[in-house]
Amino acid sequence: MLLSDKPKFYGRRQGRKIRKAKSSLLDCFLPKVAIKPETPIDKSLFNIPTNELWLEIGFGNGEHLAAQALKHPDIGFIGAEVFKNGIANLLTLLTGIKQNTDMPEHITLLPERVDNVRIWDDDVRLLFTRIPDGALSRVFLLFPDPWPKKRHASRRFVNPENLKEIARILQKGGLFRIATDHPVYKSWTLRRMTEDHNFRWTAKTGNDWRRQPADWVETKYQRKAVAEGRRPIFLDFERL
Repeated sequence: MLLSDKPKFYGRRQGRKIRKAKSSLLDCFLPKVAIKPETPIDKSLFNIPTNELWLEIGFGNGEHLAAQALKHPDIGFIGAEVFKNGIANLLTLLTGIKQNTDMPEHITLLPERVDNVRIWDDDVRLLFTRIPDGALSRVFLLFPDPWPKKRHASRRFVNPENLKEIARILQKGGLFRIATDHPVYKSWTLRRMTEDHNFRWTAKTGNDWRRQPADWVETKYQRKAVAEGRRPIFLDFERL
C-alpha cells in the first residue's frame, strides 16, 4: 500500500513523555510481540496452540486485553492501538516491568502468562485486509472516541465500511462487543448496527445492555466515566 493510499487517521499517536522503563519496553520487547508486515494473520502468529483468535480494536491502556489474555491462555489475542503510551502500558502489564524496576538483561513475560498476545501498532484498518474471512471469534470495540460533533460523524469507527470488514473477518456466530459511555455514540451505534443485516443484537431486555457482561473486565477509563456520572452501556452483536 502506498502512503497516499492510507486512510486518514485522526486520533493521537502519543501523549505525555514516555518514561525510561516503558520506552525500553517499546524498543526491546515490542518487536517480539509486534505483528510484522510479512506475517500471516492466523493462528501461526503465536508460538503456542490456540483455539481461537480475538481482536481488540483500540485497546487503550491495555487493561482489558491483558486481563482477557490471562484468563484465556488458549486463545490468541490481537490488539490494535496506535497510541504509544497505551502500547507501553500494555507491555508493562505483560512483563511486570514498571518505572522503578531494574531492567533485566532479557525481558520476558510474567511467569503466569503465556505468549498469546500480538500487537498491531498502527491503524487497524490497515490490518483488516490481511485477515482471512471468518478468522476471528470475537472483536472488541470498547469506549471508542465518540467524535460527538455532527461535523465529525464520519470519523466514528462504527460505519458501513468498517462494519463490512468486521462482518467479513468474524466467523458466523462470533461476537462483536461495543461499549460506550457517550449518549451520541450509543444512538449512532444502535442505528448503524441494526441497519446492518450481518449482525443480530443479543439483548432481550434493557438490563442486558445496561449491566456488564459476565466476562467483562473493568478498566480505568470506565471507572473514571462512572465517577464523572457517565453510565456505560455494553452492546453484544452476533455475526449471522
